[in-house]
Amino acid sequence: MSRILSRAVPWFPAPKARYTGGEQLGDTIRVLAAEDTPALRGLIARDPVANIFMDAQLAATGTAAPTAGGSLVLGRFDAGELASALWVGANLVPVQAGPADAVPYATAVLALHRNFSSLFGPSRAVLPLWDSLRPESRQHAFDVRARQPLMVLDQQPAILPSTRVRRSTSRDYDAVLPACAAMFQEELGYSPLDAGGSFYRSRVRTLIHQGHSFVDTAADGSIRFKAELGTVSRHATQIQGVWVAPAHRGEGLAAPAMAAVAGSALALAPVTSLYVNDYNAAALATYRRVGFEQVGEFATVLF
Repeated sequence: MSRILSRAVPWFPAPKARYTGGEQLGDTIRVLAAEDTPALRGLIARDPVANIFMDAQLAATGTAAPTAGGSLVLGRFDAGELASALWVGANLVPVQAGPADAVPYATAVLALHRNFSSLFGPSRAVLPLWDSLRPESRQHAFDVRARQPLMVLDQQPAILPSTRVRRSTSRDYDAVLPACAAMFQEELGYSPLDAGGSFYRSRVRTLIHQGHSFVDTAADGSIRFKAELGTVSRHATQIQGVWVAPAHRGEGLAAPAMAAVAGSALALAPVTSLYVNDYNAAALATYRRVGFEQVGEFATVLF
């Protein structure tokens, strides 16, 4: 599941349109402020692989306080200590949360009167939160992917990497964009470019510019294989958007190509990870062949 799959959705402000941090949204829930940053960092550090999205967001902003764009972090406190958190932006992403957090967070999220493109993270947090949100939510999920193995690799791949895989460049953009869009449509059933796709186009360009887009191209420049490092922190990376062009499936490209991407990822952080739908047997077999091992389970709710 690639985070470049996330689509732009309407954003509906709560009656209080702008939060600065510190606002109470329930007996145990409040909007985190700048002074909560060390506590949030400590929470993330308990599982930097599962919490990589929040880790990368915090690295980008430098603070737990609400962003200029309106994203914020909710925190649940127990005896004055930050016990869990929930990123509230275009997506909802729990941090070190569990079933007991579901009702308090659902109550707070509903009070914000916003829409989201997805809810994703560890299944033990995501599924109870969605169960609590669903009866009152203005949004209807078009897909709930309840079992997505979270897999990691913290040593060099178990097989030789492809020598054809390389970082894509700006010259590859015109080939990479349709490959990304094709994967999106396979995954979700509609094209991210149907309504112009300006956000999606920008995201693809950014990944290329960052050196986080990888391709294997045919002689005519078309994409045979592609993948991205969708999220990168100094503690971990997350591989996303893995795709083999239909004309080249069954040729044995995927495993050596993934080994090449994983090797590049391990040069950036000590562990690389990914999560995959449990019904995708071919992908699971490929990742295991490369050396990835399951360490947990994610779930994704798509709106």
